[in-house]
Amino acid sequence: MPLVSVVTPFYNTAAYLGECIKSVLRQTYENWDYVLVDNFSTDGSAEIAAEYASRFPGKIRVVHTESFLNQVQNYNFALTCISPESKYCKMVQADDWIFPDCLRSMVEVGEEHPSVGIVAAYRLEGQEVNLYGLPYPTSKVSGREACRLYFLKEKYLFGSPSSTLVRSEVVRARRPFFEERYAPFEDGHAYFDVLSTWDFGFAYQVLTYSRSDNDGIMSRVRQFGLWPFLPLTMLVGHGRDFLSAEEYRSRLKRAEREYFLFLTKSWCARRQQTEEFWDFHRRGLASINYKFDWKRLVRWLPRAVIEKAWSEFWVRWDGDSRVLPSGEA
Repeated sequence: MPLVSVVTPFYNTAAYLGECIKSVLRQTYENWDYVLVDNFSTDGSAEIAAEYASRFPGKIRVVHTESFLNQVQNYNFALTCISPESKYCKMVQADDWIFPDCLRSMVEVGEEHPSVGIVAAYRLEGQEVNLYGLPYPTSKVSGREACRLYFLKEKYLFGSPSSTLVRSEVVRARRPFFEERYAPFEDGHAYFDVLSTWDFGFAYQVLTYSRSDNDGIMSRVRQFGLWPFLPLTMLVGHGRDFLSAEEYRSRLKRAEREYFLFLTKSWCARRQQTEEFWDFHRRGLASINYKFDWKRLVRWLPRAVIEKAWSEFWVRWDGDSRVLPSGEA
């Protein structure tokens, strides 16, 4: 039973931290240690962590950052704290938790396939089960194939840091593991990098839970249009590593069209869109060396206006047809 280092970096998550810790204590897999990394919390989170560490000496320890860190910095620091004897690393974000068989099932996949660097599984997010799996019963594919599934078939396999198990030697080889410029999607970019040299494994169970009703970073940025944004940034950042030149050009053309048309529609629909919305997209484009250019939006303006008018027409038509007697619509 190889050692698994579980790690939870936290900052002011007292409302959820206890549930997160208890989920690790309930694991059916026994050979693990747990490091809780406090980032100058002020809401009692550190005291909760200290209490559990005192109750389970040798299994749980608490580490404190030397200064306040942003989230990506805190995650990177936490990963440097894993046990040097560990074979696998399992991050559990402080507002998430894991099901009892999580470590056992994920480690089984890793042990069966020594070439696998990342193991994922289905995830319960709020009340919905999500994440794509591999074609059953395949539990391993090459990293290249896993990434091509995303770029060509839009099947995102990784989820969040809480959704994956990573081989510890992979973690130790990347310092820092996550790149700050990609926040808050630094994990996906890191996984694409890892899968350029490692294989990908999948356990066919719901093994992790991610909260969707809290005020976390992802909850705030979902409203900014993640899905036209993410395909473009992931493609530009990593697509050339896994696609042919023709595949890349075709996918890039489509991704740019969908993304910049989305931005243009957003501008047309709400000219007073918040500055936070535009800052998110400016920074996101800068992370892949794209310049935010209003000329791009102007180029798509005619199509955006036409599609908006056409959509409104169908909404009105559908609404009118519902109030007419049967057969007159």
